Amino acid sequence: MRFVCRNFGLSDLPQRGLTPQEAPLAVLLLDIEAELSVWEQGRMVWSEEAFPVAELAYHLALWLQRSAGGHEDFELDSMQAEEGLIRIVNSADGWRVGSILTPDMWTSPVTWGALASAIKQFDRSVREGVAAMSIDPTFIPEP
Repeated sequence: MRFVCRNFGLSDLPQRGLTPQEAPLAVLLLDIEAELSVWEQGRMVWSEEAFPVAELAYHLALWLQRSAGGHEDFELDSMQAEEGLIRIVNSADGWRVGSILTPDMWTSPVTWGALASAIKQFDRSVREGVAAMSIDPTFIPEP
């Protein structure tokens, strides 16, 4: 299972008259978008074109810090996207990733270690994408 993000951009920041350096955290989290998809064994489970990936990386990092033992489910409560757009739940067989937009599509169960590794790889991808736009990615906490 892996998260893939590409085609980074700033959705509304220029229209707000702000530069990335002067934008408040909430604005950066919402305006840094990319195409996000969740893949498993060569098949795409879910995809969204203009997804607030910085916000997802931010909340996933905080979730990993809180749930180091992997006991708490995750549901993205975005400032702009529908609640549950990304969900991570613990089942009897392991951790699964899905979305309320495709309620019947879930990844196969993975261990906590595999999930944490996929999230950390996603975090690195987001940081690289943010840095490529000449924005310091340190506003995203370390997972």
